[in-house]
Amino acid sequence: MNQPKGNIILIGMMGTGKSTVGELLARQTGHHMVDLDHLIQVKAGKSIPEIFEDEGELYFRDLESEVLAELMEQDGLVVATGGGAVLRHENCTVMLNRGWVVALQADAESIMRRVGEDPNRPLLAGGARERIIELLEERKSSYNFAHQSIDTAGLCAEEVTMNILMHYRV
Repeated sequence: MNQPKGNIILIGMMGTGKSTVGELLARQTGHHMVDLDHLIQVKAGKSIPEIFEDEGELYFRDLESEVLAELMEQDGLVVATGGGAVLRHENCTVMLNRGWVVALQADAESIMRRVGEDPNRPLLAGGARERIIELLEERKSSYNFAHQSIDTAGLCAEEVTMNILMHYRV
């Protein structure tokens, strides 16, 4: 099987299945799976909650943009981005220019079931359910630039993966 050169970039709110689907896509395509949040933590030398607490969200977003730009210089990747990577126009542009962008979506209840009260999600501090609803509303049009959108709420990861692969263009 020839390995495709283009990247597959997964965007969407936390809890929509980006990491799980990304792993399956990597296996199916021969691409290398990369989790953007993990690379940010490695570069910063601390966890995302620690980055938010010590440096603030603006620093995190700057680091996120820097790591994403470096990552997008490569080909043959499946990239699971953080939910807020789409908040900066330059991030959206680099993603569109360097890969097939897929927005994974889910309703608030599905996201709540998947992420719950996860302490590693600083944006959910102070009431996860309310924050999920707020973030969904704030970001509802932020994912519209994607080449493909999939509602993952009623699908298993394998179904989402097959749907992406049916539409993926190198």
